[in-house]
Amino acid sequence: MRILLTNDDGIHAVGIRDLYKGLVAAGHEVLVAAPLSEQSAVGHAITIALPLRVKEFQENGFKGLGVSGTPADCVKLALTTLCETPPDVVVSGINAGANVGVDILYSGTVSAATEGALMGYPAVAVSADDYAPTDLTEQGRYVADFIASRPWEAVPPRCVLNLNFPAVPLSQAKDLRLCPPTSAVYEDWYVTRQDPRGRNYYWLTGVIPHEALSPETDRAMLTAGHVTLTPLRFDFSDRETMERLSARLGAPVMG
Repeated sequence: MRILLTNDDGIHAVGIRDLYKGLVAAGHEVLVAAPLSEQSAVGHAITIALPLRVKEFQENGFKGLGVSGTPADCVKLALTTLCETPPDVVVSGINAGANVGVDILYSGTVSAATEGALMGYPAVAVSADDYAPTDLTEQGRYVADFIASRPWEAVPPRCVLNLNFPAVPLSQAKDLRLCPPTSAVYEDWYVTRQDPRGRNYYWLTGVIPHEALSPETDRAMLTAGHVTLTPLRFDFSDRETMERLSARLGAPVMG
């Protein structure tokens, strides 16, 4: 199977290197097109005011292309220009840090997979609930097996499969759960500090309150130690509100 592999942590990240090893060991043909530097939380940004440059990497059994752009740039450039043969699936990850709930809007990892889905390809986003992983070899093997099962044959076009691993060794993880994303949002705050010249700067932090979580959603299941899978379909239309507005405004609902 031909796989386009990308991420948002950058081409040097542990997650993409271990996932590459797992996919290649399983016999897949892998083209890597990933950002040259970390692009976490850039969402679905694309580069339109600057050219993109590509650098080839070949080291320690790894081969890939580093792109001077965002995760969505990497996928768009690869699928239109860099891939000699179209891939069978687009895979993004393994991200350092879970992508659950509202994270899917911020995440470069999920956005890269979404770009692949929008361009007509089966797409999988993969994340681990660990911001500083050192070894994701087991998770890489799991993803290779997951892809071999061809799960996207059960999902509609332009759907992204969002796979998350809990913050435990995979041998200790609980079984896979299919679950919706949590609707709980972050409680954010900024830590105020001073630079050496006495000027303030601000560092974003925040948490999703545990008490706000529904027990059967992705964040709760992941915290409980389960591997989670959430199909994502990016239709932002609020049909119920359209119907209410139609009654109030006297305008017909289209589509």
